[in-house]
Amino acid sequence: MMHRKEYPRPQLVRKEWQNLNGTWQFNFDDQNEGTKQKWYKENTKTFDKEINVPFAYQTQLSGIADPTFHDVVWYKREFSVPENWSGQRVILHFGAVDYRAWVYINEKFVGFHEGGNTSFSFDITDHLTEGTQTIVVKVEDPSTDETIPRGKQYWIEESDGIWYTRTTGIWQTVWLEAVHSVHLSKLRFTPDVDRGEIGVEFELTEQANDVDVQFEIVFKGERIVKDIVSTHEAFNRRTFNLYNHKIFRTGFHHDGWNWTPENPNLFDVKIKVIQNNHVIDEIESYFGMRKVHSENGMIYLNNRPYYQKLVLDQGYWPEGLLTAPSDQDLIKDIELSKELGFNGCRKHQKVEDPRFLYWADQLGFLVWGECAASPSFSENAVARLTKEWIEIIERDYNHPSVVAWVPLNESWGVPNIRDNHQQQHHSLAMYHLIHSLDSTRLVVSNDGWELTKTDICAVHNYNHGNKDEIAKYEKYKEDISTVDGILSSKPARRSIYANGFNYEGEPILLTEFGGIGFKVGEDSGWGYTSVNNAEEFIADYDRIMQAVYSSKALFGYCYTQLTDVEQEINGLLTYDRKPKCELKQIKKINDMWHPGVI
Repeated sequence: MMHRKEYPRPQLVRKEWQNLNGTWQFNFDDQNEGTKQKWYKENTKTFDKEINVPFAYQTQLSGIADPTFHDVVWYKREFSVPENWSGQRVILHFGAVDYRAWVYINEKFVGFHEGGNTSFSFDITDHLTEGTQTIVVKVEDPSTDETIPRGKQYWIEESDGIWYTRTTGIWQTVWLEAVHSVHLSKLRFTPDVDRGEIGVEFELTEQANDVDVQFEIVFKGERIVKDIVSTHEAFNRRTFNLYNHKIFRTGFHHDGWNWTPENPNLFDVKIKVIQNNHVIDEIESYFGMRKVHSENGMIYLNNRPYYQKLVLDQGYWPEGLLTAPSDQDLIKDIELSKELGFNGCRKHQKVEDPRFLYWADQLGFLVWGECAASPSFSENAVARLTKEWIEIIERDYNHPSVVAWVPLNESWGVPNIRDNHQQQHHSLAMYHLIHSLDSTRLVVSNDGWELTKTDICAVHNYNHGNKDEIAKYEKYKEDISTVDGILSSKPARRSIYANGFNYEGEPILLTEFGGIGFKVGEDSGWGYTSVNNAEEFIADYDRIMQAVYSSKALFGYCYTQLTDVEQEINGLLTYDRKPKCELKQIKKINDMWHPGVI
């Protein structure tokens, strides 16, 4: 049986941990009677199914593969705590559970979490008993509620159009770790490329006057920093200068230590929490020195103009839906994207597994982080999306690969944003909220059109037509060729900016286009245009990219899309990641010169 075995939190690694993935008992609760009947207690309910965690019951890899609506489900399994964990606190972690979760240990309620995209944890120490332990999880995922952040998960049973099969329940790793009562609970790295400094914020679970925190920072095998911080409060800040080290003062070119897709340099960090000369907590982490800003209509990476060539990546797999079958599958998607000539991706309508971001950091791959949207607007939808974004940034802040955040897409969840002040305020609130939590990245207010305040003018336009629609193609070239042409265009009959908002000189990127439909094998479905064979596919890709590269206004793009997904056959790869043509031919086109080269 395949299950996810790798360490699930690569930005804060401890040695003492236990993976709880694998076979769990499982049951549907279509009448929502489990809580009243106390299914979390022994001998009150026989769970009649088994499921392979962390795969949702809708997936093949779960062992159930049932795509129908079941809004309430229950999980159960037994586990043992290693003897050498005695005297330590035991933390139970969930990578992600869609959408609401109630957790019980040995018949006792330990906590609740709402939000399907982010991780959460509970200290279960005081609920543990001698011998075998029992964990029960109740999950509620309202299939038809359009006010929860559901992204591409369809609220109708059959997938259709741009909407796909739902993911209900546990879809990322469940695991335990053992920690001292005083341990590191928060760690943020903020690089300052201009000063050559790394700012560190860290928090301990308890305030303790007799605790020191030792930092050791290593770059390419060379120790750069070894310092001890004496703590007097739970929350602490410290800044370390890196570039004063001798290896950086000997003519070492700055590209040799900054993080870029071409040179994904990372600094390794070891942190020890020391009390009375004893190490009570020890973690490993890493960071990258990376700066992103915009200037003169261009995006800069480490103070140099950087033309982004992104691919839309929805992060679905045939056997696992939102859950990659293995860590290698995450690596493969990044390697194939780079082989195609892309330097990054926009993770579309999904908060991706931290393991993907880890490999993007390691392999050198830009990521625009996006969250699942709510289809409808309501005050509840606003609150839910806001909560999830706070947790997203808390979890993913340290990844150097993430260079932009996208809180809204194509006016989903804000359908009247063009002239509705309440929905405009929601967009503005998300923009400013994210900047208040993260000053190191760009924020796109409403990717596609009807933008409010934004750091990137992100435009979606699929109006390039088929190869024989010459007039349509010429109009497309004209619309994207100049700033005025883009701003006056109305792709999907939507204005680029919402009423009351205007272009303020921000970089313009074409962040959805293409979507060439190409049927391979027995697949069937749709695309925005269509071709019949690999030769036509390459020619049509070249035709569309010629229009993009001839633009004097664009400073980057995001092509739709990396893979086919369910009924969509508009990927560069099939759903099972088979190339539809020679990858080097696409790379050759993506490598063409363009006006964004400085």
